[in-house]
Amino acid sequence: MDSALFISDIHLSKDEGETAGLFFDFLEMRAPSAHSLYILGDLFDAWAGDDDLSDPFNEQVIAALRRLSDSGVALSIMHGNRDFLMGQRFFEAAGAIFIPDPHVIEICGKKTLLTHGDALCIADTEYQSFRKMVRQPSWQSEFLAMPLSRRKEIISGLRAQSEQMKREKEGEIMDVDSAAAESLLKECGCSRMIHGHTHKPGRHELSGAERWVTGDWHPGRAIFLICEAGEISFLDASK
Repeated sequence: MDSALFISDIHLSKDEGETAGLFFDFLEMRAPSAHSLYILGDLFDAWAGDDDLSDPFNEQVIAALRRLSDSGVALSIMHGNRDFLMGQRFFEAAGAIFIPDPHVIEICGKKTLLTHGDALCIADTEYQSFRKMVRQPSWQSEFLAMPLSRRKEIISGLRAQSEQMKREKEGEIMDVDSAAAESLLKECGCSRMIHGHTHKPGRHELSGAERWVTGDWHPGRAIFLICEAGEISFLDASK
């Protein structure tokens, strides 16, 4: 029976070998039995631009995704807050379909809205201002014109700054706002939302709708959602 898998926040990097190993095993042993796989952002811990495709670790990830796609699994990938610079060259190399944020599909008998989730964390106004800036085509063009090595330096500094700021913020500020989620669902005519970003896997009841949150991946926990036979449930790829 056809099934759809949903994952996000794997945060792949060559420095996190155990997490990468979980992901490669998932692509080789679990994902091929599904009809489709949706990656809802932050596949990579950072993506400096498609001119980094030849990095050995990136090549390994892309090759694994391509094998899955070539096997017949429909692979769809959305930008996250850490890898929004993935471009057409990446998607073509991986054999993946780029899906915008938000994106609506019909799955398990319901119109379902897919999103990374960071745009709904509206209480974190500082982050939302930064997000608006870096998603502008003019900013991205200017950034991508820099040497790759310089881009990686800047990204590394921004990640360190972000981690420090997160330690100083209350958890609620960085979570999805329920009213914003309900408003987006109504706007898109959906009764279900699936997103990542917050690293808080779970199911939440909204007004006439439901919100499913995928989990982040790290050694000992690799949460994904499966939609099969009309039902959605959580599974852990690390088990």
